[in-house]
Amino acid sequence: MPALYGITHSNKDFTLRDSWGKNQFSTTFPAALVAYMKSRKVESVYLKLDKAQKIARATIDAKSLLGLEPDSDDLFYAFESIYSPYEQLVKGPMPRIDLVTQHRKSGTCLKGLEVKLTALPDNSTCDLSDDRFGTEIVIRRDTIVYLACSIAELYKDKREALQALLDNSTKTMKKWTEAKNVLPHIEAMIQSLDNITAENVSHQRPLILQPVWKTEGKSPRLARHCLDVFVWSNFALIELFTRSTRQHKNVNEVSRTVRTIVWLYKMLLDFSKSGQFNHRSISDELSYNTKNDKAFAVSGKATHPFMSCPELTKPRIQKGEIKNIILDGGQNLLSPERRFDAIIFNSPELFD
Repeated sequence: MPALYGITHSNKDFTLRDSWGKNQFSTTFPAALVAYMKSRKVESVYLKLDKAQKIARATIDAKSLLGLEPDSDDLFYAFESIYSPYEQLVKGPMPRIDLVTQHRKSGTCLKGLEVKLTALPDNSTCDLSDDRFGTEIVIRRDTIVYLACSIAELYKDKREALQALLDNSTKTMKKWTEAKNVLPHIEAMIQSLDNITAENVSHQRPLILQPVWKTEGKSPRLARHCLDVFVWSNFALIELFTRSTRQHKNVNEVSRTVRTIVWLYKMLLDFSKSGQFNHRSISDELSYNTKNDKAFAVSGKATHPFMSCPELTKPRIQKGEIKNIILDGGQNLLSPERRFDAIIFNSPELFD
């Protein structure tokens, strides 16, 4: 029966075509890739903050990423689900996240991960040499809710300590909806976020699971060495969207990344005061005339300095191994609406 490697217990029935459709395969395949890499004794590249508050590359094993070993009979994959331990931190419904791993018998949530299956190279780097290829990453606004919760959880029983790390000038600020009121405080907000991550650098946790699939430049052909997995910690994600803003002393407009800083900061400020925050009202009301369809996007040129490593230039899983991950004819159920799906769907030789 059609299946994905290592995913024995889940809320998906891989014998059904619907489970291989648009926006589903891009979440389920990465989980199977992690399990397969574990069987090959290959660990994911982990991007996290070091003690100097810089994004550094390390490795993370599958158990630390998923909460249990991929081959554990107790591991359950709940795709597009709610990480329930965070529900008490928010007002209103908690948004879903791409992958929640659970202990199958107890139902206990283990990890909550946003999954980004990304093409390498992207449009901004496809004309460069292999060693300068990069991949775009697009972050949803719901991901910022999970980012805020991952920090709020650390201060659940010591909210006054969190409030002490936040800038005093923002605590009584009125009319957050006015850009002119918010912009003078952006630098202070970034400094507060820096203080929080510095104090908790040993408590950062994986948040973004980002597999990359590499093609031969602009062509739709998979490179021979085509698959690998990168993981971003919650604190590394903060550095990703504050980096460009912190380089400017005077911020004079609310870009998407600046707005994301405001969202995260306001969520933490509200939590420090009442023990909960209303993520929906914050993101809806603090839009600053920019669409709320996503939080922000970062091009391959911008992610490359952080992700640059031998694994990005030459991913460790070869295209001939895809048949070991997509099993028993699963490729025939794919809906070729997305580029990676289409490549596999139109490459039957991979499964010969």
